[in-house]
Amino acid sequence: MSKLKRSLTSSLNPWVETKNTTDIKNRTGNLYESIAVIAKRANQINISVKEELHSKLEEFASHTDNLEEVHENKEQIEISRFYERMANPAIQATQEFLDNKIYFRKNDDDLFS
Repeated sequence: MSKLKRSLTSSLNPWVETKNTTDIKNRTGNLYESIAVIAKRANQINISVKEELHSKLEEFASHTDNLEEVHENKEQIEISRFYERMANPAIQATQEFLDNKIYFRKNDDDLFS
């Protein structure tokens, strides 16, 4: 398991909680800009988790179409359950944002000047 997921899953509540919008807005000065930063980070987390899950489950993939070989693999089930219990990437990204763990920058160049 990656270092990022271990740190996030150990202390992060997987249930949705209300957040103070002024706390979110204070980091960038604009609520919508903050939400855009959180959304981009959530997408990054989602992609990395998805790639990791697929690589782990690829070990169990059967490349033959034989119905007799279909069986339950307890290790595969445990891996799937672990990923199902993980917090949503949007929850993870919001917590990272509120904990100042996300680096972002604003491009101030005016393209139409």
